[in-house]
Amino acid sequence: MHFFSDNAASVHPRVWAAMQAADAPDFPYDADAQSRALDEAFSALFGTPCAALWVATGTAANCLALSAMVPPHGAVVCHREAHIEMDEGGAPGFFTHGAKLILAQGDGALLTPESIAAAIDPIRPGVHQVQPHAISITQASEYGRAYRPHEVAAIGSLARTRGLMLHMDGARFANAVAFLDCDPAALTAQAGVDALSFGFVKNGGLGAEAIVLFDEDLADVIRFRRKRAGHLQSKGRYLAAQILAMLEHDLWLANARAANAAAQELATACAGRLLHAVEANELFVTLSDVEKTTLRGMGFDFYDWPAPVGTPGAARLVTAWNSDPAHVAALARAIRTL
Repeated sequence: MHFFSDNAASVHPRVWAAMQAADAPDFPYDADAQSRALDEAFSALFGTPCAALWVATGTAANCLALSAMVPPHGAVVCHREAHIEMDEGGAPGFFTHGAKLILAQGDGALLTPESIAAAIDPIRPGVHQVQPHAISITQASEYGRAYRPHEVAAIGSLARTRGLMLHMDGARFANAVAFLDCDPAALTAQAGVDALSFGFVKNGGLGAEAIVLFDEDLADVIRFRRKRAGHLQSKGRYLAAQILAMLEHDLWLANARAANAAAQELATACAGRLLHAVEANELFVTLSDVEKTTLRGMGFDFYDWPAPVGTPGAARLVTAWNSDPAHVAALARAIRTL
């Protein structure tokens, strides 16, 4: 019974069907009908003109977007536990040809204008210190917390005031939108976000993520960088088909709501064990080593997590769009009996 990662979730049947339908010959690379339809599809979703490019992985989406925003001698401000800092193997520096990450603080892995200012205010202007060029925030955060629209807008306002660009790592963007029940534009285009890495793989896709550019001038730069980085796939229509299938009839949102609902069922069972509010499809809970062994012996899998000071241990539980309701209910019962 799997609760270790939504990366391990199945591909949605409608995504498989869309890929099969894309099997008819078409132009290669990104000249096919599906790839050409992405700009219009995302512009309709966000209610504003934007450009969209497919890539195969979230790391590529994040780092290609940042590479168009930040020169090799510049820096990106992010949370100290951001995915681009902790889990991308140095890819931001590789794609930007050496740009630095400036690490800021914030509860629940959320940044605030104040924490960003605290990280960059000590930097002296001039060539002797690395200057920030962009801010990157994660929606939902690495601890499953969701930025509210006004919180993103406040960071967007700071970015504009400081002459910085704003990137959003949206690996679980769908889960945040589902939790907040808000217009996706309120979290992005209307809040000052220049580029969004829109995640689909965790939410029912096979191998396709979208770089959505509200600053359309970035698209031309990223097209060249995508090719140079080896991410311009010759049969790009299969990636575009996945994304379009997820957008059609808001499948992306329905899948996220299903994952969130499963997480909320577990959150009720975890009660006083929760280390962070559950605002997406991840739970961080206190579990001792004995309790972990007990749960694993019952057939549940999950990742250990660094335990805060004063707790006996911690674990991360992740639900997915296709989490089996019987498995979710069984884990909830098991946690209650610990």
